[in-house]
Amino acid sequence: MPSWLPSIPYSPAGEGYWSPVTSTLNWCEEDYYATVYAAEIVNTLTNLLFQFLAFKGIFNCVRHGHDTIFLVTFVGYFLVGTGSFLFHATLKCCDLQDPMQLVDELSMIYTTCLMFYATFSHKKSRKTSLIIAFSLISLAVFITAYYHYLQDPVFHQNMYALLTAIVLFRSIYIMEVNMRPTLRKRREVHKALEGRQGSTGEQKRCDDRDARILRNMWIMVTFGLSIFLGGFGIWTLDNVYCSTLRRWRREIGLPWGILLEGHGWWHLMTGLGAYFYITWGIWLRHCLD
Repeated sequence: MPSWLPSIPYSPAGEGYWSPVTSTLNWCEEDYYATVYAAEIVNTLTNLLFQFLAFKGIFNCVRHGHDTIFLVTFVGYFLVGTGSFLFHATLKCCDLQDPMQLVDELSMIYTTCLMFYATFSHKKSRKTSLIIAFSLISLAVFITAYYHYLQDPVFHQNMYALLTAIVLFRSIYIMEVNMRPTLRKRREVHKALEGRQGSTGEQKRCDDRDARILRNMWIMVTFGLSIFLGGFGIWTLDNVYCSTLRRWRREIGLPWGILLEGHGWWHLMTGLGAYFYITWGIWLRHCLD
């Protein structure tokens, strides 16, 4: 490792203000090496991105009059970042006395359920929307109760991945089936009318605009999904090579060592990817309306 970098040596990991650690998970970042008030300082502070983007999203929802479900979703997004901030600062779990891990992880499930409702209830009857809402509330209650009983992080991760995948692919399906065929149909009509009505320049301009919107939506989806999966990949490497990364961090010292905190990168990349996804959902809703 580059020994020529000016650096500050790491302090020994130890006990802190929130000791003892009671969480079922403890990440690769060492505990209480920087301050006694935060068990994992990098994993704690990287959640501030969630706070910033949540306020940005809430402000835009209010300013531009977006559907209320997206405003609530951004509130849930804020709670994800807040829960994760508190959990990594304290490493407390998993009961009513030490609830921080549950707040961190279950808020991810609840926010995804909100996006699930936004995706599946659009332009449905009131009765159907109520059925979807009741079903999602029941699912959220089941996941909460079963996870609290099981206390197995794999169960939470699998449920979060499943819900996210369903919402993502459903949104892509809606975008393609409800928008792209409409463009093709309009073009066919315009070609048939061209000989009788002369110029269709204005309609062509609208069609080109819609085609650009679809292209930009796909760029947004691809970027958001790529950075989300990239963060997951870095987190996986952080788990597999934790002992090596800890040794490297101590060799290069602070502040450079924080660049090797894989779970912190996971926070930054998934926070940005999720923000892109919610924004895409808002844009898609406007186009469908």
